[in-house]
Amino acid sequence: MRAMVLDPAGESRYVPAELALPEPGPGQLRLKLRAASVNYRDHFIRLHPQSSYGGDMRGRVPLSDGVGVIDELGEGVSGWAVGDRVCPGFFPGWCNGAPTPDGLAHALGAAAAGGTAQQYLVVPAAACVAAPAHMSDAEAATLTCAGLTAWVSLVEYGRLRAGQSVLVQGTGGVSLFALQIAKAMGARVILLSSSDEKLERARKLGADELINYRAVPDWQVPARDMTGGGVDHIVEVGGEATMARSFEALGPGGSIGLIGVLTGFGGAIPYDQVKEKLLHVHGVYVGSVAEFARMNAFLAEHRIRPVVDAVSPLDELDEVVTRLGEGRHFGKLAVEIGAA
Repeated sequence: MRAMVLDPAGESRYVPAELALPEPGPGQLRLKLRAASVNYRDHFIRLHPQSSYGGDMRGRVPLSDGVGVIDELGEGVSGWAVGDRVCPGFFPGWCNGAPTPDGLAHALGAAAAGGTAQQYLVVPAAACVAAPAHMSDAEAATLTCAGLTAWVSLVEYGRLRAGQSVLVQGTGGVSLFALQIAKAMGARVILLSSSDEKLERARKLGADELINYRAVPDWQVPARDMTGGGVDHIVEVGGEATMARSFEALGPGGSIGLIGVLTGFGGAIPYDQVKEKLLHVHGVYVGSVAEFARMNAFLAEHRIRPVVDAVSPLDELDEVVTRLGEGRHFGKLAVEIGAA
């Protein structure tokens, strides 16, 4: 089968490969993948093949997000049928409940598990969720990581309620999912970007307040003013360069989901602010299959369609990841793998 892998020779690039067709074992499904999407994680892995994502990725298949149709059922599988359209969970071993070391040990697109940049993928049947019927393949292929990360940060951990305020950073996949989910739940959304053009596009998606952080580097000040004392929820994707301002922007009892490392892995958590403002700090690393299913039901109920900036052929994956790393996108970038 056709696939893309991180260059086995050690070059920082994704290259085509021919791999053996995988066979499903007991309790497993084989998916004929239709589409996949890229995340910042895939850019980081390309730059750092021997990274913290489970070991050496050279020669391995990347990408965690995808959608496909069931091509073959392994022994003992029930509840699914050949032809069902499904999305695999990010952590195939984390199906429900609290995370465990075993559940977090294997993630799609890391060294210990195959990714979605291939024509066929074998996964446990219990690790799959039905793809929302109202979405295209490219849209459904964005849900596994970016969509679920935003959902877990705001809903599962943050317990977002109507009337609360949410601040999102930038216009990448996680941030725009957070915007769409928050608006559907009746929240007020403040969105940051360095691009006035992207800010206007975000306004059309429902953003209530817009801040250009290049023009207003101390954006935490107007964010506090806009909310009468501080933001209720922050989806923190920036990392080192944004974390201090995020904590300053939060109001009493506020919640922050620590997600991204776009500007680096550093950044101190201000203990005094956490204590004095009674803040809730959550580390967010995607989520469980059960949380994925709850999110998909919500997206289907509200007819939310993910923002897909562009869809490219699978063999252009390296160029797609380059575009992602340069920030030349609005929402998600997807790759087409095959049709039904």
